[in-house]
Amino acid sequence: MKNTNYIINGVLGLAVIILFILYFTGGRSSSGADSAQSSVSDSVQARLPIAFIRTDSLLANYKYYKDMMDEHLKNVEKQRAIVASRGQKLQQKAADFQQKAQLNAFLTQARQQQEYESLMKEDQELTALQQRIAAQLDEEQAKMLVQLQDTIQASLKVFNTPQKYQVIFSNVGTGNMFYADDYYDITKDVTDFLNARYVPKNKGNE
Repeated sequence: MKNTNYIINGVLGLAVIILFILYFTGGRSSSGADSAQSSVSDSVQARLPIAFIRTDSLLANYKYYKDMMDEHLKNVEKQRAIVASRGQKLQQKAADFQQKAQLNAFLTQARQQQEYESLMKEDQELTALQQRIAAQLDEEQAKMLVQLQDTIQASLKVFNTPQKYQVIFSNVGTGNMFYADDYYDITKDVTDFLNARYVPKNKGNE
């Protein structure tokens, strides 16, 4: 009799265990499916408060940058013209000196040496001028880029008011981004915003 009770109790206990496992396994399976579906839905609908700007595209269409670069290039060409003009004059002097030396046109050897040293001095001055101009142009370009960066950063603070993005990345070409969803690309919006704020110097002086 006792053995029979042990068997019945054992069967009932096993049945309870099986029901317990089936119930909770089914619940987890259903819950997991719902969770997965919810996760997919969230990934489609939810968007992070970040954005990126294609810097090369921005600069290609930013009027302020174009005008700044045009002004810089004009200065570069102006300085190059000054150096080229002095170089041509020096070359002409050197050619004249060589011709006079070949014809023994100098009255004395001392006079020939004096003119030669004068040409060497002009050549050194021209080299120094080239180096000085190159340094000035590099400094001007560096200041221009700092000014450009400050202008863009200041404008982005206004663009992002009220705050829509926590982070705005800069992307040059592929840069550090191998892939980014176009949804986060705000290049055109920022470019339009910057151009709308930009007032060219000639218009500002009118």
